[in-house]
Amino acid sequence: MKKPSSRLREEIARLQDQLKAAETREAERIGRIALKAGLGEIEIEESELQAAFEDLAGRFRGKEQRATGRKGTGAGGEAGTSGAEVAAGAAADGAGEV
Repeated sequence: MKKPSSRLREEIARLQDQLKAAETREAERIGRIALKAGLGEIEIEESELQAAFEDLAGRFRGKEQRATGRKGTGAGGEAGTSGAEVAAGAAADGAGEV
């Protein structure tokens, strides 16, 4: 038997709430790690920081993608600093550890 549309809307709303909660948890976790690495003290454009994070994500996925700093883009533009360099630099000097 098929579900009525009202029931489907309720299920979609419930799933959207679950997604929002999961994204919030992930953002808080990543934010804490970034602050411990000292990224909160670095003056950097948001797009450049996002590009570095995209490079880092690609590294851990095993892909060699170049980040663009724009949401929803794949390979392409140049990034100022790769995520690997940011992570290595933060880990090497231990900046911002609590």
